[in-house]
Amino acid sequence: MTSTSTPAADTATARARLLELIKELAVVRGKVILSSGKEADYYIDLRRITLHHEASKLVGQVMLAMIDDAGIPVECAGGLTMGADPVGTAVMHAAADAGRAVDAFVVRKAQKSYGMGRQVEGPSVEGRNVVVLEDTSTTGGSALTAVEGVRKAGGNVVAVAVIVDRDTGAKEKIEAETGVPYLFAFGKDELGLN
Repeated sequence: MTSTSTPAADTATARARLLELIKELAVVRGKVILSSGKEADYYIDLRRITLHHEASKLVGQVMLAMIDDAGIPVECAGGLTMGADPVGTAVMHAAADAGRAVDAFVVRKAQKSYGMGRQVEGPSVEGRNVVVLEDTSTTGGSALTAVEGVRKAGGNVVAVAVIVDRDTGAKEKIEAETGVPYLFAFGKDELGLN
């Protein structure tokens, strides 16, 4: 019989190591303007994590375990290009390592006006349980755009999940506007960013 989830001890070890790597590689201190247009005293550059040779695998393990622990049925995982792209593939690979089939997808900011005219690329999400992913969220705008695109493509959005929540209202906004749970692997307090 194939295991459908990572043992708790393995998940705890993966989570602890991922947290170390995020603190070491992704937290940049100093004044920055975020994609939301807001100013912050720090930046969490999670591409330094999601595209890192060691951290990427941990991202998939931790995110998939978090989704499973929440009891969320997932068949497809992805989100707005570009922040969500490596998160979706990490989850897809973690699921495959566990003997499960979870497809990844990407959502464009707008539907293409050429080719097949899609906004959601990859295996079809139509009629499937979808978790919208993001690396981090400030206002929830990217995740909301992805949820809208997936729903237009016929996907059943069952959750939004991010690696790091900045605790700036994204959770409340996303849950209120989408009616689905918002999950996060790490809060800014765990990164020492209070």
